[in-house]
Amino acid sequence: MLLKGLPLLPTTIVGSYPQPDWLIDREGLKSRLPPRIRAQELWRIKEPFLADAQEAATLVAISDQKLAGIDIIGDGEMRRESYSNRLATALDGIDIDTPGMAMDRTGAMNPVPRVAGPIRRTGPIEAQDAAFLKARAGGPVKITIPGPFTMAQQAQNDHYPDARSLAMDYADAVNAEARDLFAAGVDIVQLDEPYLQAKADEARSFAIDAINRAVKDVGGLTALHICFGYAYVHKGAAKPGGYAFLEELEVSDVDIISIEAAQPNLDPAILRELPSKHIMYGVIDLNDPNVESAETVAARIRKALPYIDAERLIIAPDCGMKYQSREVAFGKLKAMADGAAIVRRELTGA
Repeated sequence: MLLKGLPLLPTTIVGSYPQPDWLIDREGLKSRLPPRIRAQELWRIKEPFLADAQEAATLVAISDQKLAGIDIIGDGEMRRESYSNRLATALDGIDIDTPGMAMDRTGAMNPVPRVAGPIRRTGPIEAQDAAFLKARAGGPVKITIPGPFTMAQQAQNDHYPDARSLAMDYADAVNAEARDLFAAGVDIVQLDEPYLQAKADEARSFAIDAINRAVKDVGGLTALHICFGYAYVHKGAAKPGGYAFLEELEVSDVDIISIEAAQPNLDPAILRELPSKHIMYGVIDLNDPNVESAETVAARIRKALPYIDAERLIIAPDCGMKYQSREVAFGKLKAMADGAAIVRRELTGA
């Protein structure tokens, strides 16, 4: 059993849930590449009321997940402009006033944190958010932070001799943050590492070392999300039918690997490449504006079962849901929970 009290085929979100229109300029968010530096102009609520508004939105995200029947609750990343920039810009060594530039995985240049000195974490960044989530979720919780390899790719390195050295110091910062998140009561800490797929050749040279350093002795279950990118950002582009970097993660010290399977119609036989890992299996296509039926979700889960024991399978959307409407996102989560329940009954007879 992954965590005490979880059912067979437990459900969770990958990370983000739609932020309310009253909180953030969603159209502005959609009109640009995901921000790597801070983008305070996107918030509709000004200081000193922003933190309270973000808490209120987090309560909405928690409530929606519970109402949909999700088993492992996340905070929906309501306090962030993107999955990575909140932590990445809170570290010492980053020149906040003078951003750098780096190529996004879409091939476009994007402003990014500029590394001007040693990367150091001087104190907790999301531990207060984690404690807030745990106190209100009423069950197991998961929180996400960017991984060291991806942060190194999303930065302009003006200090370190090479990307490996930069990633290793990012790994130390992630490790310290993860320890505090577990101390705050989090059950699973997830590293977001989409650039393992986008920069697979470079990843093979040092990513596993950085990831293992990031999760070493952190004191709880760790997950890692690897995907082909937000459906909204990559709309119109066909997604690959397989991962360029996946089987390499079998030797990592991460407990759970999250993969995107629904939209790219991924061959579930690839699950054989990760025989010792729990798998967060993406069964919700975020490129499809229609809400899946519970039976569609159940069929996607059944396709995976010849290649993985049900005890190792966690059911999730393909990726973060921040670009969905709240109505569609909730409907998809409800269908996901109901679809998992269908297959659970088939497997257990209960």
